[in-house]
Amino acid sequence: MDTTLAIICIVAAFVIGGAAAGIIFFNVGIAYRKQKAEAELGSAEKEAKRIIDDAEKEAETKKKVALVEAKDEIHKLRSEAEKEIKERRGEISRQERRIQQKEENLDKKQAQLEKKEDAIAQRNKLSEEKLEEAEKIKKSQMEILERISEFTMDQAKEHLLSMVETELVHDKAVRIANNEQQIKEECEDRARSLVSLAIAKVAADQVSETAVSVVPLPSDEMKGRIIGREGRNIRTLETLTGVDLIIDDTPEAITLSCFDQVRREVARIALEKLIADGRIHPARIEEMVDKARREVEHKIKQEGERAVLETNVHGINNELVKLIGRLRYRTSYRQNVLDHSIEVAHLAGVMAAELGVDQTTARRAGLLHDIGKALSSEIEGSHVQIGVDVCRKYKESADVIHAIEAHHGDVECKTVIAALVQAADAISAARPAARSENYENYIKRLQKLEEICMSYEGVEKSFAIQAGREVRIMISPEQVNDEKMVIVAREIAKRIESEMDYPGQIKVHLIRESRAIEYAK
Repeated sequence: MDTTLAIICIVAAFVIGGAAAGIIFFNVGIAYRKQKAEAELGSAEKEAKRIIDDAEKEAETKKKVALVEAKDEIHKLRSEAEKEIKERRGEISRQERRIQQKEENLDKKQAQLEKKEDAIAQRNKLSEEKLEEAEKIKKSQMEILERISEFTMDQAKEHLLSMVETELVHDKAVRIANNEQQIKEECEDRARSLVSLAIAKVAADQVSETAVSVVPLPSDEMKGRIIGREGRNIRTLETLTGVDLIIDDTPEAITLSCFDQVRREVARIALEKLIADGRIHPARIEEMVDKARREVEHKIKQEGERAVLETNVHGINNELVKLIGRLRYRTSYRQNVLDHSIEVAHLAGVMAAELGVDQTTARRAGLLHDIGKALSSEIEGSHVQIGVDVCRKYKESADVIHAIEAHHGDVECKTVIAALVQAADAISAARPAARSENYENYIKRLQKLEEICMSYEGVEKSFAIQAGREVRIMISPEQVNDEKMVIVAREIAKRIESEMDYPGQIKVHLIRESRAIEYAK
């Protein structure tokens, strides 16, 4: 027990002694560090003071250097300014001397001018005196002349001018008459030469067109098949084509009669195809008529291309080419219009070559001059105006359009090409047997007959047949019923009687047909 207590006491003594020693060492460390920090602070203050002193000395040195440099710069600038001022003063003094010299020269020139003005004034005074003297002499001489001639000066002027004017008018009239006569003779000779040369170079054949076509038959038995049971085949063919089929005693032949050559050609081709095929009935007839129409349209295009190549005219619009081809089935006073147009193109080109003008434009205008006739039965107006409108639509040149407009004298010819086309048209039309006016009047009468019928509502097609003695009219069943057909027929007949002149009588034949078509699938 005592031992344990003693140990505890010893341990406690050691602990207390260690704590006291730690406190003593701690206080000693603090005192040492404080002393060290004070020493470092003192040395730092000394170093800072030294740096500040050095900076102040360096700033003072730089200040002195800057002041010296500024003084040098100021001195330099002052020297340059003084030098520039000196130079400017010298320049000003030189300019003043030059101005003074110019003023002296101006004073001298002014003095000289004043002397010249005085001299001129003296001369003018002398001239005026001499003019007055001359006027007096002239006046005295004129008085003497007036007394001698018994004319005043104005009367003498009028007399002299009238004599000169009379002589000039007479001479002018004589010269104009001589020149006109000479020019007229030369122009007539030149025109005869050109026309003769053109006619000699263009020797075109002329075949008069007829209003009928003949289709040969393999045998007379074929006539019965074409007529069909109760005439249904021939009736269908006539209805679809608008052509009158004349079946008479002529052996192995059928005559197709129609004033419209396109319709007649369609009917001829369709009939020939039916005869070659052998199957003749209404459905087959419709099919062949459609094929024939397509074939005729193709042929029209080929004819237009042939005409363009033959006349060597290029760059024509495709629609114009088709219209040119349609002229193959158009006649004017029994003259084929396409052949006539080609002939006019050649004539105009030949004369243009002789005169030295554009041959291509002349041929182009000649080929297109009657293009309006291809549409004259479809559009109201003269073929001249229709042709002008069509060519303007397809961007033809102004020279070509003017030539078309002037080829019948509707407007005055303003270009050489227009005059050439007019002359070529007259040459082609005036050749012997080229035209027949009676045939043209007959065609116009049939066209007028069809136009009257087509003007009524509900009329789909109209065909003048039997040389104009009958008109067949296809009526739309949806627009015109059976009762109204009688009224329409009567109105058409009355209008034909009032507006047309014709021999004999005209049969107005209205046809109304209803069809119902279905397909079994």
